Amino acid sequence: MSTDKYKYRAEIQAMMFVSGETGETAPETTGIVEDIVRGQVIEMLTQSSILAARRGSRAISTDDLIFLIRHDKAKVSRLRTYLSWKDVRKSAKDNDKEGVAPGDDLLEEANSAADPVKMRQKKVKIGLPWEVPHYFSEQVPEREEDEDEEELEANAATLQRLKNADERTRGMTREEYVHWSECRQASFTFRKGKRFREWAGFGTVVEAKPNDDIVDILGFLTFEIVQTLTEEALKVKEAEDRVEKESGRKRKRGAGIGGGELFMREEARTPVEHRHVVEAFRRLQAGRPKYRAMRNFGGGLRKSRLGLL
Repeated sequence: MSTDKYKYRAEIQAMMFVSGETGETAPETTGIVEDIVRGQVIEMLTQSSILAARRGSRAISTDDLIFLIRHDKAKVSRLRTYLSWKDVRKSAKDNDKEGVAPGDDLLEEANSAADPVKMRQKKVKIGLPWEVPHYFSEQVPEREEDEDEEELEANAATLQRLKNADERTRGMTREEYVHWSECRQASFTFRKGKRFREWAGFGTVVEAKPNDDIVDILGFLTFEIVQTLTEEALKVKEAEDRVEKESGRKRKRGAGIGGGELFMREEARTPVEHRHVVEAFRRLQAGRPKYRAMRNFGGGLRKSRLGLL
């Protein structure tokens, strides 16, 4: 494979390691993952451009991107939280430039945190134009005990991710955990904005130059894509290893080997291979909605739209 074609080999290897893969992923495997992620990014930009054109705009917005994943409530909630913290960091930098003492903000934040009502009022909630409250001029005030359905689903998904991360890091040494923590910072976009724009096809797929928020959202979603693809590939490999182990035991039993084989030494984990990623992508696409329309029996083949992971 050409080394010029694949620009995120190290980042993808780090993301896959955080998602449960070994740290020795083959170049062929990271290459196919990068191809899939790039195809997903191009598809998102293409669909976002179509949505922007329907609004009469040449430039895509953050709402266009979020609209594409609106059915995944947990992911939308995590993305909202990500954007909210980004606004907090931006306002903190602005206050620092204006000479506002950081201690005053921290003191006010601590006082608000002591009161649950103030903390809920201080929480920034990003509204989306297709949500029901957006169609009404007056908003119903939220009650303290109200829990958003998306927030509940996102919390469940977050707890599951924390549980998976705890299981993956439970047997690590201090040095291994430090390396794992550094791999969690891997990104397609952080301090790589120019490279990402060229890699994703900005200027060809999308005419107008996207703003930094669009790039940040794509950086968030690309990490999610690698994680989803890796976890599904690990399931494919686990099923394949299980079948091979069962067939190997049957062959050894047929050859007359005694019961000592019941206590076979477990071999070291092997990395995910190219075929596992391809099968994982096929399964994930099979589970997506079918974007097919009736053709009045006109015959012929029509390329269906790529499902977003």
